[in-house]
Amino acid sequence: MNIQTLQRKLHTLLHTPRIFWIKLAGSPLFRLFPDRLALKIRYHNVFGRPLNLRRPQTFNEKLQWLKLYDRRPEYTTLVDKYAAKAHVAAIIGDEHIIPTLGVWDSFGAIDFDQLPDQFVLKTTHSSGDAVICPDKAFFDRKDARSRLTKALRKDYYKVDREWPYRDVPRRILAEAYLTDPASPGGLIDYKLMCFNGKVQCTFVCENRFSDQEMTVTVYDNKWRRLPIRRERPISARDITRPAHYEEMRAMAEKLSVTLPFARIDFYEVGGHVWWGEITLYPAGGMEHFYPDEWDEALGRFLKLPIDEKA
Repeated sequence: MNIQTLQRKLHTLLHTPRIFWIKLAGSPLFRLFPDRLALKIRYHNVFGRPLNLRRPQTFNEKLQWLKLYDRRPEYTTLVDKYAAKAHVAAIIGDEHIIPTLGVWDSFGAIDFDQLPDQFVLKTTHSSGDAVICPDKAFFDRKDARSRLTKALRKDYYKVDREWPYRDVPRRILAEAYLTDPASPGGLIDYKLMCFNGKVQCTFVCENRFSDQEMTVTVYDNKWRRLPIRRERPISARDITRPAHYEEMRAMAEKLSVTLPFARIDFYEVGGHVWWGEITLYPAGGMEHFYPDEWDEALGRFLKLPIDEKA
């Protein structure tokens, strides 16, 4: 049986019960599937409906289209947490880049004696694996080794076929530790959603680096709360607009001017704005919006090349 025949047979299974896709998506076999087929399976698994790549309408659908058909080599630099710093600094200035304390190929290569009492460790090729050290005297090095070594083995590309991560060198990056005494829940993460070079809304994450449950609350450009929820709860309080929000917007639009979509993250600490990262496919384009119509509403902001031909 050739690969084309196999793909046709697998496509016919899209109407089988959803439990089949849940089992298949978690299997080693799934990793062998070509990207287009794998994304169709993952999307059906998450949303319970077919992925429309011919005329994508929703935000999540359009992110899948971008993964498959917008493959600029520079995207690998943008998602590399170490290499992206030089790119970003050239556009918005070194003063907005969190200082790098070191970068290593393995945990064993880290010279902890050379690190300050506070620091952050993360891998350059993945997401969600940061290890925070607010006090080196109480730092659990064994736990950090386990977590970061596991993260280095992770093929982040295979999870949701976010191809730019495929060729990012797998390293451990140490950065300066940022803290904001004015925010008891830790740093607030401002995630500016840029569609074709324009900020349309901001996802605000609180308690991300604390023991409390993280919240994600969405605001428009006039800092009015929008009735959108993702998988995380929204904040019970009204979040104060950051003093330098317009500066964040201007920088985000400079960084995303050539990109169909990018989420640009910032922190504001003591009146200073720090850039966090660039994300091209938030949650891999595999996370629900509540209510569901916001998926299509955000999708209307994102203009793809095929939209002009429709």
